[in-house]
Amino acid sequence: MTQGHGAAVVGSETELLAVALPYLEAGLRDGDLVALSCPPDTVALLTRELGAQASSVESDPRMSLLGSRVPDAFTMCGRFLERAVGSGSGRLRVLTEVDFGDDPADWREGQRFESVYNRFLGDAPVSAVCIYDRRRLPAPVVDSAVATHPVLVDASGRRTNAAFQDPRVYVPSLPLPWEAVESDTPALAVDDARTLAGLRHQLGAVLAALVPERDQQEDLHLAASEIAANAFRHGVRPVSARVWGDGDRIVCVISDRGTSYSDPFSGFAPAHGPDLSRGGMGLWLARKLWDHVDVLPGPAGLRVRLSTRLRRRPWPPLLDGQMPHC
Repeated sequence: MTQGHGAAVVGSETELLAVALPYLEAGLRDGDLVALSCPPDTVALLTRELGAQASSVESDPRMSLLGSRVPDAFTMCGRFLERAVGSGSGRLRVLTEVDFGDDPADWREGQRFESVYNRFLGDAPVSAVCIYDRRRLPAPVVDSAVATHPVLVDASGRRTNAAFQDPRVYVPSLPLPWEAVESDTPALAVDDARTLAGLRHQLGAVLAALVPERDQQEDLHLAASEIAANAFRHGVRPVSARVWGDGDRIVCVISDRGTSYSDPFSGFAPAHGPDLSRGGMGLWLARKLWDHVDVLPGPAGLRVRLSTRLRRRPWPPLLDGQMPHC
């Protein structure tokens, strides 16, 4: 098996199958653990074309951003890799179809995931091919495939991609999405927070006022509190915070004057590995609980920008015979 992280840009069902079927069939012949992380219609198409062989192919959207946020996708990939190493050929072969959604902020999150994935793979016995379908995807997402994959794949085979960019360069270069709500007066503005406990309380109060769904409110508060704790423990005071909300989105920025941050990959996995008792979970937890996390170093200090869409409070269940209020 040729290892590595490849991209295939396709524009039709025929082109998709010309890449996917030989790739999957080779993995099955070699005894690899073969898995899909694709939209349901693509899974159905590949299952039909593979016929009886499809029973040996697994499918899990949680291995990509189709079914997970970035840290959870990496965790799921790691679990599949552990299973692969312990059985069969000892290798994992994954076919993913990319879909980052319609929001440019989500495109950026997906591009970052694809770039950091190369670092996640390292020398592991993994082959991954990501399908970029021009029929589904906006042009900027399709164009990004060249920057984030060291291998390009088509029906004729694989070739080294000379335009691939080192993740350490590419990830910090991605443009920061701007939220219109950040032009408004913030719902919370704290300069030089005196204590971590006090800032946590202020964050909790403003999130309680802005976030209608209780579980999301608690998740966002937990993660923002961890980022605040990082600023107090590892940053340089003063520590400041801003929170904006418009009923659809929340943006929270926590900043300090520290200038030593230099790791563009922090928070994609716990800082100390799977032993969570050792701490180092602040950014990792934030990436799990907020849609987007941007760590922005600059000459004046470090800003951590969190943003997310709001979930709506669910309606209470109706009792038998009860009519909904209009």
